[in-house]
Amino acid sequence: MSDTGTGTETGARPAGVAAAPPLLPAPGPEPEGLLPPGVAPGTPSGEAPRLGSFLARAAAGTAVLTVLGAVLGLVRDQAIARYFGASDASDAFLIAWTVPEMAATLLIEDGMALLLVPAFSLALTRRAAAGEAPGSDPVRDLVATTLPRLFLLLAGGAALLIAGAPWVVGVLAPGLADPRLAVDCTRLTSVTVLTFGITGYFSAALRAHRSFLPPAGVYAAYNLGIIGMTLALHAVWGVRAAAVGVAVGSVLMILTQLPVFLRLVPLARPRLPRFGEARRAARTAPLLGFAVLAPVVLFVVSRQSQVLVERFLASTLPAGAISHMNYAQKVAQMPMVLSLMICTVTFPVVAQAMAAGDREKARLRVERDLGLAGTVVLLGTSVVLGYAPQIIEVLFQRGAFDAADTASTAQVMRVYALGLLGHCLVGALSRPFFSSGRPTWFPAFAMGTGLLVTMGAGYALTYRFGVDGIATANAIGISTTALLLLMGLGTRVVPIRTRAVALSLGRLTGASLVAGAAGWTCAPLVPDPVLSLAAGCLLVPSAFFLTGLALRSPEVVSLLALTRRRFLDGR
Repeated sequence: MSDTGTGTETGARPAGVAAAPPLLPAPGPEPEGLLPPGVAPGTPSGEAPRLGSFLARAAAGTAVLTVLGAVLGLVRDQAIARYFGASDASDAFLIAWTVPEMAATLLIEDGMALLLVPAFSLALTRRAAAGEAPGSDPVRDLVATTLPRLFLLLAGGAALLIAGAPWVVGVLAPGLADPRLAVDCTRLTSVTVLTFGITGYFSAALRAHRSFLPPAGVYAAYNLGIIGMTLALHAVWGVRAAAVGVAVGSVLMILTQLPVFLRLVPLARPRLPRFGEARRAARTAPLLGFAVLAPVVLFVVSRQSQVLVERFLASTLPAGAISHMNYAQKVAQMPMVLSLMICTVTFPVVAQAMAAGDREKARLRVERDLGLAGTVVLLGTSVVLGYAPQIIEVLFQRGAFDAADTASTAQVMRVYALGLLGHCLVGALSRPFFSSGRPTWFPAFAMGTGLLVTMGAGYALTYRFGVDGIATANAIGISTTALLLLMGLGTRVVPIRTRAVALSLGRLTGASLVAGAAGWTCAPLVPDPVLSLAAGCLLVPSAFFLTGLALRSPEVVSLLALTRRRFLDGR
């Protein structure tokens, strides 16, 4: 991804578009930011091609492995749908699935990454700096003072969850008629508190060392473990086989990264820090203090608590409601996952710009990321709105998952789609807040406010509208959080042009609604779901971009101009 740092545009722009400058990047040299091994800050201009090539390879490899993990996740859901449908058994597993869902967000994705990547990066910088005492290695010191303590803390947490599984299920789903199966599955999935924590630690260390492929491959290994155990043991253990697969897959996540971790990260003999070493540990990892840790943890927990609220409310509905919501949400969020890959790759660029005090460069990068991520997620929203029944039928309608399950899941998936832009913006906007390494409580405040809105709307709508009411509450709550973050970012961290960003996203939203309506109207005209979906993959993008041009969306104009220029250059 390129960033000229100039704010210039590509190609001609129709009159009247100047009010909302394009947020997509123009072609140009790669920015300084992520550095490949052997390329230091302040690299001469002659090294720019090497840096650009490294970024392109890293982004391409990460994208391939991420998509592979997502595809295997769909295969995993297909296997569970085939053998258990939308039933009491699948509901029990999905209640137990709450544990790894929470653990993944806190220990692998947002929480651990936001804390440990800066800490390892600082240790690497100090290792390279002159004046370190002979025999002292800040990276080894960081590992020696943090990894053993983290292991003990996580092991204790996993043990508490295993022992308290009946209480956990009672809190998550008090409406279950027979909670015993959910308790058994929860005990099996509780091991992920330990294994996901180690996985997240390894991932943060490897990314700081500029090794991106092993962390990107962990979810492929995880889903292979679940799929394998489900296929092999479902006839013997029922849905418990899938819960065993969660535990096995989480161990495979560690093994995927372990060889590279051992090669790149110097390890001392594992031990707890002795008395008097606290000062050295604080010097080695100053970014791991409570003042920085607490806001990140509270934000991540509040964000993931949206799922807890949904399942708590759905547990009072007829059997299968939790399963319908789960399948709908997993498929609907695919566009969001793809859009956030953009912000994940450019997060270090924003962080380095903030560290250097270059707020203008950070602003340009954030605005362009929001435009590109918004384009991707809203195009995906159009497809979901138009072809939800066909998507669910192709992916899941087989075995115990029948046509009635397809209809219910497709309906709730369309409602979830209304909140996809909000989910994307929350993920994209939260990163700049934490890029400076300073304590900031505003994201946690915004997420907590959105959670309260979700709870209030959920209680008001669930009784009358069932799972559709729960999905509507989710969309309202996450959109509230996104709006607060968008308004707060410009005044607190990065001075983005809030009005220009909102106007650009509004035009893209209009294009998405028109394209989704076109798909919704035309989808039933082709009886075969595969052919209908294939036609939709042509119809919806065409309608989206044509409507974007009609609305004079700067992102669509810039993207089409860039595509035309590269096509002509290729000729």
